[in-house]
Parts: sequence; structure tokens; C-alpha cells
Amino acid sequence: MNKTQPHDTLVSTSSTKSYTHSPWSWVPSLYFAEGLPYAIVLLQSIAMYSMLELSNAEIAFYTGWLYLPWVIKPIWGPLVDVFFQKRICIVAMQLFIGGACAGVALLLPTTWQIQGTLALFWLIAFASATHDIAADGMYMLGLDEGDQALFVGSRSLFYRLAMLFGQGGVFLFVGILSEHLDVAVSWSIAFLLLSVFILALGLYHLKMLPKLESPKRERVTVGAVLSETFHVFSLYFKRRDIGLIVSFIFLFRLGESQLTKLIIPFLINSREVGGLGLSAASSASLYGIVGVFSLLVGGILGGVLIAKQGLRKWIIPMVLILNIPDLFYLFLAWIQTDNLFLVGGAISLEQFGYGFGSSAFMMYLIMTSEGKYQTAFYSIATGLMALGMMLPGMLAGYIQEYLGYSLFFVWVFVMTIPGLVLAFRIRNEIDVNYGKKY
Repeated sequence: MNKTQPHDTLVSTSSTKSYTHSPWSWVPSLYFAEGLPYAIVLLQSIAMYSMLELSNAEIAFYTGWLYLPWVIKPIWGPLVDVFFQKRICIVAMQLFIGGACAGVALLLPTTWQIQGTLALFWLIAFASATHDIAADGMYMLGLDEGDQALFVGSRSLFYRLAMLFGQGGVFLFVGILSEHLDVAVSWSIAFLLLSVFILALGLYHLKMLPKLESPKRERVTVGAVLSETFHVFSLYFKRRDIGLIVSFIFLFRLGESQLTKLIIPFLINSREVGGLGLSAASSASLYGIVGVFSLLVGGILGGVLIAKQGLRKWIIPMVLILNIPDLFYLFLAWIQTDNLFLVGGAISLEQFGYGFGSSAFMMYLIMTSEGKYQTAFYSIATGLMALGMMLPGMLAGYIQEYLGYSLFFVWVFVMTIPGLVLAFRIRNEIDVNYGKKY
């Protein structure tokens, strides 16, 4: 149990652990702070570069590299966990991200706007991935088991609210602002405000986060930690079913990984090049708010159904519901409508399916990570998941520019077939390898 000073503490009504501050004062804000930079790096960047009129090939390739810190996170995660104080690491990363957002704001109106902002986005991604490690560690060490269970729903909710705010709210704000100001200036103002907000979160958490014991470094060296890390990696990749696991991780989202890179450009691009020619504000409202809300609802419903009836029952329906709505974009590309209700409905159904189907994927990662090294195996699996999103996504822009939007959406749908085929095999092996639990 973590030590606290008697005169500083008050006791949570839901547990026996003594807290300097109620968990309600820091758990929701911590996970909001965790989700926000992820939304900035992987979602806002696409919208920003689309509005700055980069080509689709450039957008997909450049922003694809931003997944890299999450791909390699399992390597440095144990080092952060062992050698860094969680509270100091969290606050430092939040202050760094806030400062980097200010740097993005300053660079946007300059001739170095692309090179400079990409470099800062990569640093934000690295800081965000490091923040994830420290925040999850703070959650585990700063709460007793009872409160960990109590706040699991809250942390998920506020992480999702951060995605809604980051992908929808900020994009909509810029879309409205850009109707009156230069696009680069509009984004600069948005990032300046984000900087102030994130810096304020960092200072808030400096005050409110629990002060845990310093990490014990006796008899522990960097070499020993890395040696253990690579030992766990070797155990993961020596598993009997590793071929099926890795194949499914890479193929399950093969179509979606390419589609997500081009949705915003498709909405914004002119009709002459096959897009819908919507305004930034309309695109933000439909994809950033309506779409994200549908994504969250789909994810919640998918999780509930799997919890009640098991992965084996739902894996095939979820793969189908994930992928079939991709065809709605093919329909929109054919008719090139400006009817916002029709476009919004298509986006809402596709994003609902994405959230719903992803529940099966995340449960599969949990299922295949069971055992002595469950946390480490799950971290490796999520790193592979990020790699599976990164590599196909980087090529999506080149493919779209070669095929055009209509044929690109056909290509995306064809790319969903391998994941569906593997899903049938996985369903048949769940009872054999994992019993009735799933």
C-alpha cells in the first residue's frame, strides 16, 4: 500500500485506501488528458492537412508515421514503469504536449508549416504513448482494487469524451473559424487554445494526482529490464498459434485502416476529383461529432453483447457489421450528393459498425493475452495492432490517387475479406483453445 501523511489524508467512502484527494478529482481528468493527444495526432492532423490542401498520398503517408510511437511502446513501456515516478512522468508529458501544441500554433502561419508541424506531431505522439503507460500505472497503483473496478467505466467514458472533443469539437471550431479567417490562422488559434487547456491540465494534475512511493531501483538495471522485456517478446512469438494471432491482428482492420485515412479528404475534396466538396464545418459536424458519437455507441453496445453472450457468438456478426457499411462510401462516391442527412446517415452507420466490430477485435486481444504475462502480452498485441493500422494506412493515399474514390472504396471492401475468412477459423477454435469463458 502506498504511504501517505496522516494529516494530509481523507478516506474514500468506497474503500479502505487513504487518499489525499478523492479519485473523482483526478481519474476522469487523467483519462480525458490521455485521449486528447491521441485525437490530436491521429485524427486532427488528417483534418488539418486536408484543409491545408496536401495531396491524399502525402496526408496518408505522413500521418501514418505518427502511429510509430504506439507500435514500439511495448519496448520502452517497462522502462517507464520501473524507473519513472508516475505522477512526475504524467505531468511532464502533459506540459510537454501543451508546449508542443503551442509550437504547432506558431509554425502554422510560416513556410515551415508542414515539416515543422509533422515533427511536433511525432513528438506529441511519443509523449502521448509514454503518458499512456504512466497513466495506466497511476490508475493501478493510486487506487485500491475496489476503486479500480468502480472507476473503470468513468475512465473509458472520459477517454471517449476526449476523442469526441478532439476529433469533433476542435475540428468544428476550426471549420467555423475558417469561414472568416485563413485556414492556417484558424488552426493556429485552435492549437493555441489547446495548448493553454493542456498546460492547465498538467498544472492541475501536479496538484491533484496521488504522491506515490518512489520506484525501487535496488538491484534493477536498465539492462535487466530490457533483457526481461525481450524474453517476454520471445515467449509471445514462440506461441503455438502465433501465426493465426498475428495474421488476424494485421488483417482484421486491413480495409478500415485505409478507409480512415481518406474519409475526411473525401468529404472535403472537390467534386471534380471525386469528393463531396463539403465545407470543413459540415465535415466536422458529420464525421467529427455525429460519427464519433455513433462510434462510441457501437463500441459500448458491442462490449455489452460480448460480455453477456461471448466472443464466439458475436465474432462473425461483428466482423460483418464492421465491414459491410464501408460500401456506403462507395454509394456516396457514385452519387456525390450534398444532402447532409444522407451523408450523415452513411457516416453514422459506418462509424457505428466500426465501433461495434472493434469490440470483437479488442476482446480477441485480451483473450489471446491470457496467462502469466498477460499485461505484457496485451501490450505487444496492441503494438502489433498499431503496426497493422500504420502500414496499410500509409499506402492508402497512393492507392486512392491511382484508382479514384469509387474504385478505392471497392478496393477497401475487398480488403475486408481476409479478416472475415480468419474470423471463421477463430470462432471454430475458441472452444478448443480457450474454453467456454469466451
